[in-house]
Amino acid sequence: MSRLVECVPNFSEGRDARRVDAILEAIRSAGVTVLDREMDADHNRSVLTFVGEPDAVIEGALAGVGKAAELIDLTKHSGAHPRVGATDVVPFIPICEMTIDDCVAIARRVGEAIWERFRIPVYFYEAAAQRPERVNLENIRRGQFEGLREEVAVNPERAPDVGERKLHATAGATVVGARKFLIAYNVNLNTPDVEIAKKIARTVRFSSGGLRYVKGMGVKLKERNLAQVSMNLTDFEQTPMHVAFEAVKREAARYGVNIAGSEIVGLLPKRAIEMSADYFLQLENFHPGQILENRMADALAGKPLESGPGKFATACRPFLRAVSEATATPGGGSVSALAGALAAALGQMVAGLSRRKKAFAAKGPQLGESVMRLEKLAERLTDAIDRDAQSYELVVKANRLPKETPAERLSREERIEQALKAAISVPLEVAEASAEVAKILAELPALTSPAMVSDLKVGSLMAVGAIRGAIENVRINLAELKDAAFLAEVRSKVQRLEANLEAPAENERIEKTAHLRNAGPEVTSRKTFPGQSASKKI
Repeated sequence: MSRLVECVPNFSEGRDARRVDAILEAIRSAGVTVLDREMDADHNRSVLTFVGEPDAVIEGALAGVGKAAELIDLTKHSGAHPRVGATDVVPFIPICEMTIDDCVAIARRVGEAIWERFRIPVYFYEAAAQRPERVNLENIRRGQFEGLREEVAVNPERAPDVGERKLHATAGATVVGARKFLIAYNVNLNTPDVEIAKKIARTVRFSSGGLRYVKGMGVKLKERNLAQVSMNLTDFEQTPMHVAFEAVKREAARYGVNIAGSEIVGLLPKRAIEMSADYFLQLENFHPGQILENRMADALAGKPLESGPGKFATACRPFLRAVSEATATPGGGSVSALAGALAAALGQMVAGLSRRKKAFAAKGPQLGESVMRLEKLAERLTDAIDRDAQSYELVVKANRLPKETPAERLSREERIEQALKAAISVPLEVAEASAEVAKILAELPALTSPAMVSDLKVGSLMAVGAIRGAIENVRINLAELKDAAFLAEVRSKVQRLEANLEAPAENERIEKTAHLRNAGPEVTSRKTFPGQSASKKI
């Protein structure tokens, strides 16, 4: 598959469709695929989304910046959204076969080219930031175009990262960066009082002590005579849309205000909608495989269906066959990662079922948080199944390099050292992630139905097995490692992990105590059949 990067530039024009169309055509001429075009008259801002291979995306971004500089005059611009440039921000997001570091390199290249071609000064933000205070976009935008134009000439702290200490007369400055996928999510209030929106934004955004991975501000939608809490969710898996929505709704109620609606600006991953659908509909049997498009994609990719006789065994057999073959990979490291992922999955099941029971309704928010944490850990551990095998294959390849000449021997030793570090890092990550899974599982007995204690015990055993198995895969590669500092760091982490495994009897006692707190003489079983008793003795 081709390397793909996404670019989501924001332009300070949301009222003149002809100008936005011209910018869009300039971008499209670079050979990229345009995915979305959003205009907002109140914000007086447009957001365009396009993807392509790195070189095409770079040229598309530069073409858009150049055309915007021709068409947009910030001295005549006004709108609800803060801005410092005609092209205000240009973020790059890794999509396929790309890393965030790759996107940082692209951002730096584009920033230099913007100054060279258009004489527009550039600031770098998020992962591309060159100064800690510029990671946050709001710090760069402070004072907006008008304030920055005055301050940049006299305050060295406001100097751009690229270019002279002077803004472009009409195009201002451009902020370029690299980041993870971001969801622009706005909640509209049924009041025109923007001060209420600003107070709510201050409460929910992380910089003011609110929700992690949420940026927010209050703005006035003049055309609709409404106030809006405008948010960016910088990690929707950690803080999903429904969590942000509920926080705004709760704060709005304190001021006697209702929600008029919410909106998404630009695109968002399907997973974000799935998470919110699961939360709001309280679906008792929901999983992504129930979505038609997901099932079709899996079928076209040759993945087994999630229904029908033997569906679970059918899904497992390919991996079991791969492990059983007389090849070095997948081996113990991959199996350890799978064990950790299974432990996390069991925790998700127990927490998910319990939060839908009336008896545990008060613990719903805690259980929902546990589900999200376990889901993310399960994804990391699942990815590690392949990454562990790949890292070991690199060690094998490095050992097969020629070693006839001194130069070849030196190169071979360096490659072996690099491969060994990767082969150590992956199982170490598996051990640490599995330890986090074990920690969450230990918290769940006090929050969940006692009828599922056996599932949590199995999950805990799997997590411990994953930790121990991963540590063994770390140890086996340590003997050949030469980097003393790296070696000491790894050994320290392993010691901490093993220290936390030394008191299983105490963990068992805590678990039993937690269940006795929740349970009466009888508890309801998780699964029953017609004519079968729904009670089970503890």
